[in-house]
Amino acid sequence: MSTQASDVFERLGESSGDQAALLEALVQHYRVERKPLELFEALKMQLRHRLGLPVIQGEAETTTPEELDRQMEMGLVQACGEVGTMLLQDGRIRDGWMYLRPTGDIAQAARCIEKLPVTDDNADEIVEVLLHEGVDVGRGFQIVLERQGTCNSITTFDQTIIGMPKAARQAAAGILLDHVYEELVAIIRAEIAHREAPAGEDENLATMVESRSWLFEGGAYHMDTSHLSSTVRFARVLTDPKHLQRAWELTQYGRRLSHTLQYPGDEPFVDFYPANASFFGILLGKSVDSSLAIFQRKARALDVTEQGTEPLEVYVDLLDRIGRPAEALRVAIELVPDEVPSARLTPLLIDLASKAKDFQPVLDYCQSKSDPLGFVAAKVMAEKNC
Repeated sequence: MSTQASDVFERLGESSGDQAALLEALVQHYRVERKPLELFEALKMQLRHRLGLPVIQGEAETTTPEELDRQMEMGLVQACGEVGTMLLQDGRIRDGWMYLRPTGDIAQAARCIEKLPVTDDNADEIVEVLLHEGVDVGRGFQIVLERQGTCNSITTFDQTIIGMPKAARQAAAGILLDHVYEELVAIIRAEIAHREAPAGEDENLATMVESRSWLFEGGAYHMDTSHLSSTVRFARVLTDPKHLQRAWELTQYGRRLSHTLQYPGDEPFVDFYPANASFFGILLGKSVDSSLAIFQRKARALDVTEQGTEPLEVYVDLLDRIGRPAEALRVAIELVPDEVPSARLTPLLIDLASKAKDFQPVLDYCQSKSDPLGFVAAKVMAEKNC
């Protein structure tokens, strides 16, 4: 038996007669030795003793009072938090998250992982927990971008992030946009410096390409055009003015590419770069009314069987984002196709009604659609917002 093992048994032996002290000594031993799995079992034994239960659950123990079960569950969750944190701090990422997940403390998991250096050995586990488990989608996506490149990061966005909540999509889209924009600006600046005097420091991407048509002669392009179009498409979820400006500038570059390199999008963005330029321009206050008319026309010409509801959703979203929620509410109710279930639309209508401070259109809509659930939800929200 090692000296260390002998010492712990001596310390534990000194606590005989005081079971609480004995269990606390066991817990402290595993804390000092940083043995998280054993620590969890010791904490569980300590918890059971504190609740008046045998420290080891026997076969005959089948049910316990409800309040005791509640306290047991709360204690185990607390133990999971301590053990999960220790595992993450020690670089055992999957195991740590398995213990920390029941606590719901995503912020603690993110803080622990943030302190770990990303290596070839742990990168996959870190990405799995940060990105795929939703602990910190932005940082997880950043690691994918840095280690696997733009192409794989775009694939990850399209396959995984596109279905995540808006905040996660915004975090990843902003990172990708900054990366692609800065890369393209650096390439364009180098090209200009090679052909003529360096571009001015105050020139952004849009101004640099506006007066230098030679940049695109002979069908020239300066980065993978599929990367460019994907970045612009993902950027539509962003709201920060800096990001909107950068996205708009990418469209100014894209629309100058050879037509053979400008691939069509889905409605209302079939004419991809001009349509996206109008979209971001509206959000930046550029030619708002004339550009909105384009999206209004597409929304009114909606054919759900061919185009889905995207043209309508984009138009309503634009109206909402430029501070016209009452108009957005009216348009959504007026133009939504009959085949769209009211339950799908009600959450959006209630959100718009809250901003417009007018719930009557939603109440009328739900009544016309024989939707008592939506009617009551809207009525409750209306009374709450009075």
